[in-house]
Amino acid sequence: MKIRERICTLVEGTVFQLFITILIVLNAITLGLDTVPDITKSYGALMHQFDVFVLIMFTIEILGKLLYRGIGFFKDGWNIFDFIIVSIALMPTTSGLSVLRALRILRTLRLISVVPQMRRVVQALITAIPGMLSVGAIILLVFYIGAVLTTNLYGASHPQWFGTIGESMYSLFQIMTLESWSMGIVRPVMGVHPSAWVFFVPFILVTSFAILNLFIGIIVDAMQTQHMEEEEIIHQEVDSVHEDTEVIRQELGAVRQELAIVRQLLEDKSKT
Repeated sequence: MKIRERICTLVEGTVFQLFITILIVLNAITLGLDTVPDITKSYGALMHQFDVFVLIMFTIEILGKLLYRGIGFFKDGWNIFDFIIVSIALMPTTSGLSVLRALRILRTLRLISVVPQMRRVVQALITAIPGMLSVGAIILLVFYIGAVLTTNLYGASHPQWFGTIGESMYSLFQIMTLESWSMGIVRPVMGVHPSAWVFFVPFILVTSFAILNLFIGIIVDAMQTQHMEEEEIIHQEVDSVHEDTEVIRQELGAVRQELAIVRQLLEDKSKT
């Protein structure tokens, strides 16, 4: 048990986690440099050795946590995330699986599980998923209604943008992102249908400036909620410490009273 505790202290300690964080950043840099032919030609062997070293350290970290936690390792979602990332990196990169070599960059995602601030952001995003799905359903409904309208109204004159439901939804998505929406799509349509602005302007106001901002609001609310929950946990821990301190004070007071009684009895006994 002591050996396992030492492994846990080493693997989950601040120094080792800082070392892993530095390795992740350096590995991300070397994987980027690996895409430059001149650098690969000169330092390819050295970068490959460093890549192997990083993978060995990741594997040691995962094995250390598995040895200490056992099956409990998989009860933490972040541990599962790290396990999947490292497992992908351990897969062979030859023959038909050579595409997995490009997936080595996924190791950089381990920064999310190592850096607490990134973890909080991801947890807030996960918490916000139900609300985001609801907003996404609203956007899909608006897009579908808009696609049916634009296909019927402008499909005959501009089939390249609104010939089918699918093309209309893609064109409306481009308009929502405000990418070449005016000169690229809306003004050519208005050249044939001058009143087309009556549809497109409200569509942009609803999708780009209203509904999409709901996503931001939901995410911000989720992050605030998570921050409040963390503060509440901290307050509960502080209150628990205060309660324990108060109990210790009361026990010390009781012990002092007993000592005073014993001392008084000893003094009375010595007098008699």
